[in-house]
Amino acid sequence: MRAVALAVIASVLIAAPAAALELAPFKDKLFAYPGILAVADNGAHVTVDYRELRDINERDEVPERRVQRSYVDLAPRRVQREAAIETPSGKLNYVAVGREKGARVITIYLHGKGGSRQQGVNDYTFGGNFNRIKNLMVRNDGLYLSPDVIDFEARGRAQISALISHYRSASPGAAVILACGSMGGALCWQLADQPHVAAGLAGMLYLGSMWNNDFRKVEAIKHRVPIVLAHGSRDKVFPVEAQEAFYRKMRKAMPGYPIRFVRFETGSHGTPIRMIDWRDSINWLLSFR
Repeated sequence: MRAVALAVIASVLIAAPAAALELAPFKDKLFAYPGILAVADNGAHVTVDYRELRDINERDEVPERRVQRSYVDLAPRRVQREAAIETPSGKLNYVAVGREKGARVITIYLHGKGGSRQQGVNDYTFGGNFNRIKNLMVRNDGLYLSPDVIDFEARGRAQISALISHYRSASPGAAVILACGSMGGALCWQLADQPHVAAGLAGMLYLGSMWNNDFRKVEAIKHRVPIVLAHGSRDKVFPVEAQEAFYRKMRKAMPGYPIRFVRFETGSHGTPIRMIDWRDSINWLLSFR
């Protein structure tokens, strides 16, 4: 009975409020959180039951390298291309998937150290979760971008800023969402402090990523851009305690601010990228537009 009750509570609390733009379902049962251990802060803080044996070994044909075929739909490859733009800080290579003009929503994934644009479009790693975000964008008249991040400082910031401006011009009404993996969060916080970027952001997703204790000064925070923080409880790169402390500080300093914390119990550094429910999180972000 307790498990059933928690499931009912979770379904109510996690579901995003009705929004003008809402992503349609895609393989929701396969990618739904496997269990909810706790819900706090009126649904803003959710603890997810993560188990490596189930969520990696039983999900993947080859653990961490190739997910089972049922999790993957390769249709987006028909509208996936390698691309590049020239920016004031040099050439930027990236992969674009979906509608490059007139998109309704644009999701941009920024990888961490040691990653590349290919990480964000690999259909089979991370439990097929990148394949899902590609499908969600394509099936909802959206665009997914996975760029190379040359560094996490001025050049990287300038290049990604130019990429955002380029595609905003092509899709003026699009909701732009930044998804930041690991050290990619450093770049996301820098971008969030640029007025021309912050003003049009629909949301930010930090996946096993960084916090910003000077959040009050950040332009995107001033615009009340909604934030999802997803973190593994056993992250050895960025301790979960630091990210949760940031979440608490924001809630205390800015009551009612749209921020959500998804904690994957026993999860490691890469767990949020594998386990984040893209549709649930993006619909929640979009509900504040």
